[in-house]
Amino acid sequence: METMNRIFRYAFWKLKRTKVYALVGKSGTGKSFRSKLVAQKYGIDLIIDDGLLIRGDRILAGKSAKREENVLSAVRTAVFDDAEHQKQVIDAIQKEKFHKILLIGTSEKMVYKIASRLNLPQPEKLLRIEDIATKEEIETAMRIRYTEGKHVIPVPSIEITRNYPQIVYDTMRVFFKKKHRTPFKKRDMSFEKTIVRPEFSKYGKATVSEAALTQMVAHCLDEFDSQIKVKRVQVVIKSEGYALTVKLRVPLQHHIATTLSELQEYIADSLEKYGGIFVASVNIEIEEWA
Repeated sequence: METMNRIFRYAFWKLKRTKVYALVGKSGTGKSFRSKLVAQKYGIDLIIDDGLLIRGDRILAGKSAKREENVLSAVRTAVFDDAEHQKQVIDAIQKEKFHKILLIGTSEKMVYKIASRLNLPQPEKLLRIEDIATKEEIETAMRIRYTEGKHVIPVPSIEITRNYPQIVYDTMRVFFKKKHRTPFKKRDMSFEKTIVRPEFSKYGKATVSEAALTQMVAHCLDEFDSQIKVKRVQVVIKSEGYALTVKLRVPLQHHIATTLSELQEYIADSLEKYGGIFVASVNIEIEEWA
């Protein structure tokens, strides 16, 4: 039945000539900051970013992962784990007239999961942050995220303050310079974005216990591969962030469908994006069991 439903959903969106784009990059590299420019370049109508459905300068539906107070609820919000949240955004999408939609996430796996949960086709075009930002721009974005805990929501501040006034930090305007200007189009386009500082991103206000980090990593890895179990997370707090040793239990015959470095990167990205926990390093120890 589920397979048939997927086929019908795919056919439905194909008949509507709907194309799904995805923008992927590590936490703090500036994806939300550049999302409007990507939408402008490719003529994209809708954006899905951190639990919100956005059109132009308006939030149409959803709830922001930035408002959550802890990593577990932020993860669930960003990937539409809650059925009511899913339904609200699905209903809103189906009411809109559009041909292109952009999904933003930290990994291909994440954007594929979002597409599936929102009954959308899998992305046809995958963009990486490295394709649209220079190395220096990415490093600057990550430094700001690390030192100040600032995030960007790609809509004007008035939209955010209606529902989440407590997280608004500042606003900015980004200018999009047109390559070809005519007498009828004299002004360059600009977009207002809101800078927020969620409670969960304030590194240093309190340390995170090993027990809490073990729970966070366990939840992230359950999304990644439910056969992998977290035995314990050991923590050393350094000036540049948390150094983690993650001890995992894996069934003897189970094949982990990724490299060790990719798994390390996934854990670090998940904790940074959804918990505001700045990870200096991840060391993984694997214990096999029958």
